[in-house]
Amino acid sequence: MNRRSFIQKSALALGGTAMISLAAFRKQLLGLPNSDTMPLLFVGHGNPMNAILDNDYSRTWRELGRNLPAPKAILSISAHWLTRGGTKVTSTSTPETIHDFGGFPQQLFDQQYPAPGAPDFARQTIELVQKTHIEADQSWGLDHGTWSVLLPMLPEATIPVYQLSIDYSKPPRYHFELARELKKLREKGVLIMGSGNLVHNLRLMANTDQPYDWTVEFDAKMTAAIDERDFDRVVDFQNLGQLATLAHPTYDHFLPLLYTLGVVDEKDEIAYFNDSFDLGSVSMRSLLVKRA
Repeated sequence: MNRRSFIQKSALALGGTAMISLAAFRKQLLGLPNSDTMPLLFVGHGNPMNAILDNDYSRTWRELGRNLPAPKAILSISAHWLTRGGTKVTSTSTPETIHDFGGFPQQLFDQQYPAPGAPDFARQTIELVQKTHIEADQSWGLDHGTWSVLLPMLPEATIPVYQLSIDYSKPPRYHFELARELKKLREKGVLIMGSGNLVHNLRLMANTDQPYDWTVEFDAKMTAAIDERDFDRVVDFQNLGQLATLAHPTYDHFLPLLYTLGVVDEKDEIAYFNDSFDLGSVSMRSLLVKRA
């Protein structure tokens, strides 16, 4: 199959900009287990305005929140907390809501997500990871990669939330291997959520719902690798060369996906939601991982 045919077939298979219906997503949610083994999420958070707009993305997040088994805490790995030379975990009991953006309406800056922190789970996270040193951090709070999703999903803000930073000086393989050490948190009732985007190139964004060919192609290749449980192909996404560079001029929004995939167990099922494109160069495709 030539490249043009692949792109056309991928666009049809993925539904172009049309995504899985809310009714179909509800059927997927019916199988969520009510157990101590928590589901996993990778959420394409996209535009911060999704936090306050009533659109397909926020409605799906609300539906997800109504059906998730109640976690004891949420660990978020957000594209918007990058560190260099070390990994940190928030250990404050009262994380602030960080408005780490500019040029948006005042209504967005007025939003607060007053969830408590999870210092005890932060300590357990530090103890679990052996391959690298994780430092407790009291200065960071909840950035918009976290709260813009949780505000529609869990508006009561009663579940403790903490964040793990992304050491941006490390290669993709480091992040995937680090995530593998976090698996026991699922058994402790922690919901692990990566928050980024499967395709994210704001330099080439356009005022259109129609994705670029390369947006569709990269999304399709990563989805195929995930479906085949060939996570090495996802970790080694840079092997796609120019396609990877177009999809991710910087890797910050891709790396959270590796934290979700690193925790996946062979007994898990993977479902997709919000599988559509925005601004031509952003994939909102998200993953719900649940125990079969």
